[in-house]
Order: sequence, then structure tokens, then C-alpha cells
Amino acid sequence: MKSIYEKYDLTEVINASGKMTALGVSKYPDEAIEAQQFGGKNFFVMDQLAENVGAYVAKLIGAEDAHIVSSASAGIAQSVAAVIGKGSMYHLHHPFSKKITQREIIVPKGHNVDYGAPVETMVELGGGVVVEAGYANKCTPALIEEMITDETAAILYIKSHHTVQKSMLSVEEAVDVAHRHNLPLIIDAAAEQDLHKYLESGADLVIYSGAKALEGTTSGLVIGAGNLVKWVRMQSYGIGRAMKIGKENILGLAAAIELYLEKGAEPGEEMKARLSPFIEELSKIPGINVSVAQDPAGREIYRAKVVVRDDAPLNALELIEELKKGELAIYTREHQANNGIIEFDIRSVNEEEMDKIIIRMKEILTKK
Repeated sequence: MKSIYEKYDLTEVINASGKMTALGVSKYPDEAIEAQQFGGKNFFVMDQLAENVGAYVAKLIGAEDAHIVSSASAGIAQSVAAVIGKGSMYHLHHPFSKKITQREIIVPKGHNVDYGAPVETMVELGGGVVVEAGYANKCTPALIEEMITDETAAILYIKSHHTVQKSMLSVEEAVDVAHRHNLPLIIDAAAEQDLHKYLESGADLVIYSGAKALEGTTSGLVIGAGNLVKWVRMQSYGIGRAMKIGKENILGLAAAIELYLEKGAEPGEEMKARLSPFIEELSKIPGINVSVAQDPAGREIYRAKVVVRDDAPLNALELIEELKKGELAIYTREHQANNGIIEFDIRSVNEEEMDKIIIRMKEILTKK
């Protein structure tokens, strides 16, 4: 019997890039797959499923309410629509009506990034208008505050390695500005690992990817203030209809969250211990310098940082492309390739796959 890879002529991948949407994000735990299977083989009153599972997840996390959506991107769009519509049935049926003028969503300029799609695209999909505050390399509370007008609907804060990290206001400072002006603060924390800290900081809506740190099914999670989450849930009958999530993925994510809260993410020290022999072997290969690097957004994620030296037979960009060739494609983190740096994220890489990466790196960098 042909494998799935053979049947559809697909490339088999070692994902040393991280929890990336372009590669299918994560490997699902058995508990999530079992919940998916139950969902796929049974029927439910979907409104009840969404509301009750959301309430169950909220109780696990300690939030007022929660709603499971199809992705973190859908979470942004539906959260923006929620704070603009404020529970209005007119808005639900006419989300882009010119009669509704309070549409401005303030975003620090350094947070208006492309994470695979532009942040502003998701805001506009929700009917919002992005208003950038500050500069690409600086945004203070005062720079946010000076952009607030009568047409401001919310402040959006993007917590991500994609954003500018230096000279940006903190989450707590953003909360303070928003609440002093009676505005909700929405945080996109798609790949973040802590399900509690942003709510505890005072954020009104927090959005997570279900498939990244949580290693759940293709989904997103919106948690926060009860009235705002209720307005997000309403969008299932508005713009959210075009991005609806299936019963199987609702149940799959709930199971993954239970498991995640019980076991947590891989501890940083454990990750560094797994990295140690991998880095030791890579360091024996000529033309590269290898070290441990922590995630630039401050998360407890550690990676193998490979600096491609001038004496290597090819540069970082060429090395990346060579690793992708062949029957087994190896994908790395490419964000700093223009500076001669690539990184190996081993969160979804086992010991056997690390050995295969070492062999391939030796083949590429020692060929005559």
C-alpha cells in the first residue's frame, strides 16, 4: 500500500523551522486525535458545543469565557468585528456599513507585521481600519495615546518574534492606556506558551493559535472578558461563517489544552539538554560555528544557531535551499539568513531526525 507521501506525490519533511503554518504547524498528541475522531463520528447541537466547550476551556484557564475559532488569524478578524459591533445585530448583518464609524484599531507601527499574512489584512477583514502609532523602532504609551480619537474601537498588541522587540511599550503599559480611555486591549499571542499571563496583565481579549504552542488541532482560541467573548461568538453568524471551525477540531483543541495545562511545554533546560549533543556534532562540520540561541521574543525556547562562515563552500541562503532538496526535505528557520545565520528549532524534531540533519549537513558542507 502506498504511503500518503507516495499517493499524493508529497515531500517528506523534517520540521526544524518551528511551529510554522507553512509546514502544518505541529504534531498532534494522541488525546487530540481521539477527541477529533469522536467529533467526526457524532452529531452535536453546534451552538451548544461551541458555548459549552468554550465555557469548559475558560474554567480550565481561569478566564471569564473562551471561544474556539478556526485559527488565530480568524481570532483577530472576529475580535475586531466584535469590538466594532458591540453586540449589534445590525452590525452583524451589515459589518461594513458606513453607518458604523467607530472602526479605528490602533497598532504600534513595529507590530504591523507580516506573519504569513499581514496583521492589517486581518484587521480589515474584521471591518477595522489600522491606525499605526509611533515608529518602526519605537512606540511609547504617549505615542499610542496621541492616536486615540472618537473613532477608536480598540488597541491591538502583537506579541510575536516577528515584531520589533526594542523600544516598544509593554503589555502592561498598553493595558493602562486602553483602560484609561475605556477601550478594550486585544492581544494576538498566537505562538505564546502562557495561557494566563496576558489576562492577568489586564488584557480584554487574548488570541492564541491552537496548533502552535498548544500542539492542538488547526484552530484558534479567544479568551477574555465575558461580554467581549460573547460578541466574538456572535460573529459565527456574521463574518465568522466564512471561517467556521468543525466539531472535530473544537473537541481536538479542548483535549490538547487539557493535556497542555497538565504537562506544559517542554522546559527550556530540557530543550537545551536535547540540543547539546546535536550542537556538538554540528560543530565538528567545517565552515560553520554553532551555538545555543534563545527565542528573541524571550520565550523559553532554545535553538541551534548556525553561523555560516566565509570559508564554507556555500552561503546561508544556498545551504537552506540544499537542505530542502532530496527525498527528505529539511526546513530551518530562515529569518536571519541574509546575515549568514540559520537556526534549527528542535521542538518537533526527534533524535533520529536530528541524526539525519547532521548527516545531510556533513554531505552538503564537505562535498568537493
